[in-house]
Amino acid sequence: MSVTAIAALTAILLVALASTVIGAMGHRARRTSDFLVASRTVGARTNAGAISGEYLSAASFLGIAGLVLKDGVDALWYPVGFTTGYLSLLLFVAAPLRRSGAYTVPDFAEVRLRSRGVRLVCTVFVLLIGWLYLLPQLQGAGLTVTTVTGLPAWIGEMAAGVIIVLTVALGGMRSVTFVQAFQYWLKLTAITLPALIALIFFLRSGHSYDRPAPPTFADRTTVDVRTDVTLEAGRTVTVVADGRVDGRDVTPVEPQTWLAGTRHDVGAQTDLTFPAGSAVPVVAGAPVADDEWLLPLSGADPHQLLGIYSLIVATFLGTMGLPHVLVRFYTNPDGRAARRSAVVVLAMLGVFYLLVTLLGALSRFYTPQLLVGGETDAAVLLLPTAVLGSGAAGAVLGGVVAAGAWAAFLSTSSGLLVSLAGVLSTDVLRGRWLGEFKISNFRIATVLAGAAPVALALGVTKLDFSETVALAFAVAASTFCPLLVLGVWWRGLTAKGAVAGLLTGGIVSAGAVGASLAGFVESGALGVLLYRPAIVSVPLAFAAMIVVSLLTAKERPSDVDAVMLRLHAPERLGLSRDAMTGHDAISDRDRAKLDEPAPGDRSAGPA
Repeated sequence: MSVTAIAALTAILLVALASTVIGAMGHRARRTSDFLVASRTVGARTNAGAISGEYLSAASFLGIAGLVLKDGVDALWYPVGFTTGYLSLLLFVAAPLRRSGAYTVPDFAEVRLRSRGVRLVCTVFVLLIGWLYLLPQLQGAGLTVTTVTGLPAWIGEMAAGVIIVLTVALGGMRSVTFVQAFQYWLKLTAITLPALIALIFFLRSGHSYDRPAPPTFADRTTVDVRTDVTLEAGRTVTVVADGRVDGRDVTPVEPQTWLAGTRHDVGAQTDLTFPAGSAVPVVAGAPVADDEWLLPLSGADPHQLLGIYSLIVATFLGTMGLPHVLVRFYTNPDGRAARRSAVVVLAMLGVFYLLVTLLGALSRFYTPQLLVGGETDAAVLLLPTAVLGSGAAGAVLGGVVAAGAWAAFLSTSSGLLVSLAGVLSTDVLRGRWLGEFKISNFRIATVLAGAAPVALALGVTKLDFSETVALAFAVAASTFCPLLVLGVWWRGLTAKGAVAGLLTGGIVSAGAVGASLAGFVESGALGVLLYRPAIVSVPLAFAAMIVVSLLTAKERPSDVDAVMLRLHAPERLGLSRDAMTGHDAISDRDRAKLDEPAPGDRSAGPA
C-alpha cells in the first residue's frame, strides 16, 4: 500500500475514532426526547454547526466539484439551490414548525390535521426520502475508500453503515449534535486547505480557461474506463486502447486516431492511453472547450433549460421537505433560536460552497483524466496529489481531504438515521411488534433503518452524487413542501386534501426516481423529466391539496384556529405545544412514556 493510501486510511480511522469519542462525551441520552430532539436544549450556534454538518453531504463535498469539473457554470445551480433552499425554510416554516412542538414530521401532520391516515402516509414518505438520501452517502464512503486506498468499495459502504448505526443507537440526537458540529469544521478545513494551495499553484502556472480549446494532459496518461461511455474529441488525438472501442475489440498494438468533432463508444474495463500534451476527450454532451465550459447552456441537449428549471424547483423547495433537516428545528429551545440557526447556516453553507466550486474549477486543470472515465466525483480526492505529487506533502493533504469526505458521509448519514429511527420507533414499531414505546425500541429501529440503505448501496447502480441527491430533493419538494407550506399558512387544508397531494406528488416523483435508479433511459423532454421531475410533480401536489381541500371544506379540524394561533403567535404568550399538552397529537399517557427515564436510570428528570 502506498504512502498516500496509508495516510488516507489513517485519517479516515482518526475521523471515525474522534466522532465516536465526541459522541460518547455528549452521551447523556436517558429519555426518548434526548434521542429524538436532544430535549430541545440545543443553542442556535451549536445547532447551526450541526445543521451545516449534516446538510453538507457527499453531494456537497464531492458531487458539486465533480459537476463543476464536467459541466462548468451550469452546475452552479446545485450549490445555489442547496443554499437558497435554506432561505425558503427560514422564511416559511422554521419558526412555526418549532412552535408545533412535534418530534417528527408525521407528528406535525397529526397535530395540524388530526388524522392518523395523514400520519401514516407521511411515515411512508419519510422512510422513502431518508433511504434515498442515505444511498449516495454510503456510496460516497465506498468511492472514497476505493479511490484513496484501492480497497473494494463495499468495505467503505459497510464500515460507514456500522459506524453511523452505533453512533445513533447509543446516543441519539444529543450525541449526534456535537459530532455533526465538529464534523462541519473538519469538512471546512479539509476543503479550504486544498483550495488555497491549488489556487496558489494555478495562479503561478499562468493558465487560463478562456480559450477555445479542450483541457490537455500534462503527462502521458492512462485512463481506466469502468463503465460504458461515449466520448467526444474536441481536437484530433492519438489513442492507444486496450479493450472495446466502437463495437470492436482493440489492442495496444493498434493506435487509433480520433478526429476533431467525432464521437466514440468505449466499453467498460477499457484502458485508454494518451500522450503528453494531447487534448482531453470528454463525455458526449458536456462542454468540450474551456470557453464553452465557462458559458451557460453550452451543452448539446436542447432540453437543458427545462432540466435547470426543474432542478431549481427541487432544490429551492426540497430543503423544507427533508426530514433530517426539519427535525433539527425541533431541537432548538424556541422559535427565535430556530430562526437564528437558519440565518447562521446560510453563511456557513455559502462559504463552503464557494470553496467547493473553486475546487471543481481547478480540477479541470489538474485532474482532466476524470473527464474521460466519467468518475468526476473523485476530483476533490485526487486533487491534492495532482498538485503536490505523491510525496509526503501530497499524502498528508490527501489524508486531510479523505478525512473531510468521511466526515461528510458520517454527519449526514447520522442525521438521516436519527429521523428514520424516530419515525420507525414512534409510528411503526410502537404498539405492534415491540409493544409500548421504549428507548430500546429506538435502538432496534436504528438498526432496521440502517440496514435497508446499506443493502441498496451494494446493489443499486451508482449515479453522480449530486444527481442522486437531486432525486431525493424532488420527492421531498413534491410531498412535504406542499404539506408544510399549506399546513402552516392556510387554514383551509384538510386531511383528505393533504393525503391527495402527498400521494399525487409522491407517486409522480417517486415513479420518476425509480425509473432513474433502474437505469431507464429516454431521450427528449421525457428523459429530462425522469431525472428532474419536480417541475411537474410539485405543482401537481399543490393543486391536488388545494382542490381536494376545497371540496372537503366541511371536514376541516374543529380546532384549526387554535392550532394556527399556536404556530404563529409569539412564544412568550405561552401558546406553543410544549405549554399546551392538552392539544398534543400524542396522548398524555404516551407523552409521559416518551419522556420517562430508561430502565434502570433513576437520575433523569422531566423533559
